[in-house]
Formats: sequence, structure tokens, C-alpha cells
Amino acid sequence: MAPLSFPLSSLLKLKDCAQKANIFCNVLQGLHHRPLRSRLWKRNFGAVAHGVGQLLSHQPRGKSYAASVCSSSSDGQDMTDRLWSVYNETKKQTEDLLPVISTNSVNPNTIFANNEMSLRDIEIYGFDYDYTLAFYSRHLHTLIFDIARDILITNLRYPEGLRNYEYIPDFAVRGLHYDVQKALLMKIDAFHYIQLGTVYRGLHPVPDEEVIAMYEGSHVPLEIMSDFYGKSSHGHTMKQFMDIFSLPEMTLLSCVNDFFMRHNIDYEPVHLYKDVKEAIRDVHVKGIMYRAVEADIEKFICYGEQSHAVLKKLSEHGKKMFLITNSPFDFVDRGMHYIVGKDWMDLFDVVIVQADKPGFFNDRRKPFRRVTDKGALLWDRIHKLEKGKIYKQGNLYEFLRLTGWRGSKVLYFGDHIYSDLADLTLKHGWRTGAIIPELRKEIKIMNTEEYMHMMAWLQALTGLIEQMQVHRDPASQAVVNEWIREREAMRSQTKDIFNGQFGSLFRTYHNPTYFSRRLSRFADIYMASISCLLNYDFQHTFFPRRTPLQHESPFWPEHSPAETQ
Repeated sequence: MAPLSFPLSSLLKLKDCAQKANIFCNVLQGLHHRPLRSRLWKRNFGAVAHGVGQLLSHQPRGKSYAASVCSSSSDGQDMTDRLWSVYNETKKQTEDLLPVISTNSVNPNTIFANNEMSLRDIEIYGFDYDYTLAFYSRHLHTLIFDIARDILITNLRYPEGLRNYEYIPDFAVRGLHYDVQKALLMKIDAFHYIQLGTVYRGLHPVPDEEVIAMYEGSHVPLEIMSDFYGKSSHGHTMKQFMDIFSLPEMTLLSCVNDFFMRHNIDYEPVHLYKDVKEAIRDVHVKGIMYRAVEADIEKFICYGEQSHAVLKKLSEHGKKMFLITNSPFDFVDRGMHYIVGKDWMDLFDVVIVQADKPGFFNDRRKPFRRVTDKGALLWDRIHKLEKGKIYKQGNLYEFLRLTGWRGSKVLYFGDHIYSDLADLTLKHGWRTGAIIPELRKEIKIMNTEEYMHMMAWLQALTGLIEQMQVHRDPASQAVVNEWIREREAMRSQTKDIFNGQFGSLFRTYHNPTYFSRRLSRFADIYMASISCLLNYDFQHTFFPRRTPLQHESPFWPEHSPAETQ
């Protein structure tokens, strides 16, 4: 992929005064969270950025050039004029930077690193199946929603009018929390704060003042948050939806809540949550979904040519491979026939189905059991895990004993941050790769000129507000308050670009989401699909970008002065 770069000549022109440098710093510091990784920075940028940073190195954070130009005035109207003059100049300088910033598109096929990891150290590759090797069309979510809705009506005697509700593909995003007792679906950031404007009861937003009254602010105490695996249990009242399969569950919860509220039906939210949960579980456990997908494979599974290419590449380079999935063998076999071919098992050294993750990683009691290709269970004791054989259940401790595949030479890919990755990295030292299909869509949005321009001005305006808040006279405060209102409106717009109800999977305005923080903790690398591996050789080292801490300079020179001359 072609590296992204800031034209050197354009950047040098921006160094003509401290004001321009300050604006440049503010804009790029605000954009430092954009996921630009190895092969995405042109190497001379570090030196240029370092030069710009030198212009600012002696400026206190609360005292900038922009603030100083206003400090000499005492007249209210004159101060107002000066503030708006600085505002207009800041906006002009930001607009001048837009052609430069617009060159910084991110390749959605990049693998992003949270932790330094080299593929030369990886000898064994493991995979989940659903949303890791097999990717599904939106028809599957509609199917799950429809079947679970009908179970509520037929088996649990829910109102017939629920059949009027259909699946809404773009209603929810992954990683949301659901307050079981209050029947509220919401997005929470990494610091346990609710993102106001993203709280829904049924299909309608809850006013901010009502949310603040219910939670006595916007913070959610730790004791009511979900447990380690995102479940609502042991006194917790929050459930976090981390699975891609949970999108139809969240939508169904919202639709049923909406129906009851519209018809003034008195109901217990806890019962509703448990009923919907059971209905969704039945779709999977009773095999309804599996049979539907197997009957019309082309409708539900996206063709996996690139997944096949990845497996073939790994096999050709002598890598060991294994599959650990919660799905049953017949379902996996039908899908892998479609994605890879009838000889797909020849690529894997170990195949484990119905593993019952995350219990597989923690429960030492369940032994492995052989399954024939006809689905029959054998009773013999398992002394080794053989290629070409199918195994059911088991546990990771027995897996480690039988294979000897331990530590950082193993890289396991999965889409569920908790069930697939958390225990592996925390308890067993495996390297982990998160598959985040939503990443591709979000990067494409971030690459649009509209988004880049909006974020550039949003960050510049935020810096301006921070600097000008030192002026406490009423005239200045009136101007700054107007800027704050503009900033709030822009923040809502940036949210809506991703999803009108809940915004980005990764951000709650400027903070990471609760989902994003868990992703950074439990995944060494993450990517949109395993096909991204095709862009790298097996000597490649992934380096996390050194994003500055709040007390560090936002500029990091990549060379010594001698190297950049």
C-alpha cells in the first residue's frame, strides 16, 4: 500500500509564525488518535513535526499566541472584536491546512497494533469460525430477529402485534450496555460515563435531563456494571452486548419495549430482558439458525475467497493451524465447504467444535470427545489430538497438555473480545487478534473529506476555547459560550455520521468507548478481516504508534537531525 504523507513544502510554509504553528499543533494533536500505523507515515514528517513543535516548546499550555493577542484590551466591545478576529484567523488557518490533512486517508486493509508483535515469532495460528473465517450477510440478522420475535409470540404468548416490527439493520452498534431494570440501551465510555444523546428506551431517545435524574449524573457505578464477560449477573444490572450476533437481540429488545410503551402495557423489564434472551438463545441452541443457513448457504454466507487464501498461505509456509468454535460440526463443515472446499480439514491440525467458550478457557472438568463425520459421539479416551479428526467440548488446559502449544508462539483470532480473547491473553500468554468487521465501514467514513474537515475544525475550535477561557469578563464569556455551543453541535454531527442513534463503535466524542478500551487491553492486533494478513509477510513486526500521553509533546521525531538532512 502506498504510504501517506504530508507534502514537505506545504508544511514548511505553515511555519511562518507561531500562530500557524500553534493551530497546526492543535489540529494534529486532536487527530493523533486516527489509526495511522506502520507504512502509513512518510518518514520525513517526524522531522518536520519536530521542527514545528520546537516553536511551541516554550509556550505554557494556558498562555498561547492566540490568548495573548487579547490580553491588552479592557473594553468589552473591543475584546469581543478581538476574540472573533482570532476565531476567524484560526478558522482560515485551519482551512488552509485541509488540503494537507485530506491526504491522510487510512487504508482499511491495514492491521492495527495495540502491542508490539512480530509474525516471525508466531508458529501456530488459531481461529474462531463465526465472523472470523465465515462472514455473514445482513440476511442472517433479519432471520435471527424474525425467528426470536415469533418465539416470543408463539411460545411465550407475547402480543400478536409484535409481528408488525421488522429488523432495523442500522439501529444498534456493538458494545452497547443495556440496563435490565430500567429497560435502557446506551453507550458508555471507558470511564463509565454515559454518552448523553445515546440512551434509548424502546426506539426513542431519552432526554438528557431524565437520564441525569435516573443515574444522579451520567456516571455508572462499577457495582452495577456487567461482569467480566459482559453479562448481567451476581447483582449487576447492566448487560454489555459484545457479540455481532447480539445486534438483532438489541433491536428486538428495543422493539418489544417500544410496543409495550406505545400500547400502555404495564410490564416488568427484567422479565422482558430474560424472555428475549431466551428466545435468541433458542434460535442458536435449538439449531434453527444453523438449519436455515445450511439450506441457503449463498444467501447467508459472504463468499470467503480471501479467507481461503489466508489459510492456504499459512499452510504453504508451514504454520500449524487449529479451529476452536462454539458452532456444531455440521454447520461449520457446510460453511467451510463453501468458503474453502471439501478438503478444508486438511489445512487444520486440530478442529474443535461446540467448545463452549469462554468456559473452554477456564473449566478444567470437560474432557475432549471424538465426533465422527456423521455426527456420532465416541466414548474413547483422548490421548492426542489428531489431524483429520473432529473433537467436541474439552478445555484449554487439556489442549495445552496434548499439543504443547503454549505462550507467545500462538496467535488466536476471534471476533468476541471477552469470549475469544480475554482469557487467552490474561491467563495463558497467547497473542490475540481481534476481527472487527465494522472497522472497514468506520475507516471509510473517516476518510471522507466531510469528516476530516469537520474533525480538523472541531479540534482547532476546542483548542481555541481552551485558550480563551482565561478571559472572565462577560463580553469574552459570551463569545466563548457561543463557541462552546458550536462545538457541541459539531460533536453531535460527528456522532451521527457513523450511526444516528449511537455513533461510532470506538468513540464517545473524544473518549474511547467501553468497547474500545477492552479491545486495546485484550487484543495485540486488530483488523477488519483476516484477509488483511495477505498484505504482510511472515517477517513483519507490528508496532503500536506511540501516541503521546497528556503530559507529553504531541510530536515525536523519527530521526536525529543528522539523519534528516
